[in-house]
Amino acid sequence: MSSDSFDGEYTGRIIRKFGFVKVRGSSSKGAVRALLGMRRAVEEGATVAFTIDGPRGPRFVAKPGPVVVARSTGVPLVAFHIALENPWLLKTWDRSMIPRPFSRGLMRVSRQILVPENITDADRDRYHGELQAALDRVREFSEANVQKAGSAEFPYCDARA
Repeated sequence: MSSDSFDGEYTGRIIRKFGFVKVRGSSSKGAVRALLGMRRAVEEGATVAFTIDGPRGPRFVAKPGPVVVARSTGVPLVAFHIALENPWLLKTWDRSMIPRPFSRGLMRVSRQILVPENITDADRDRYHGELQAALDRVREFSEANVQKAGSAEFPYCDARA
């Protein structure tokens, strides 16, 4: 999901190169249209992704949209975080990072979170909390271990958080 802003268009071009589908909208503008678009994309077999902390943050705090889409499609959620070694940091609210040439990166992916279709609002909040906890775990792990990525001690990571 990507906004109609300049940043959103730029991000959309990048995610399309990785095989993702760009759905226009955000949690603050066109949220219903965007969630329906995400659902339609999933039903058509596409892989979809959210910038989980939304267009305005707070940073690293998950929005409920992914849980809503997972509930309506039956597709499991996973959270991931990519940590970078010594990146260039942009002066934006989310401190966007650009990897420096030849620097290390480590991506950690959470275990799958299955969200049943028939859940209550309280259950939806619980799954949202589970998604937040998964995001926190993968972020903490990848940031703590990025310096070891690619070394003999830590050639890769095959375990899920």
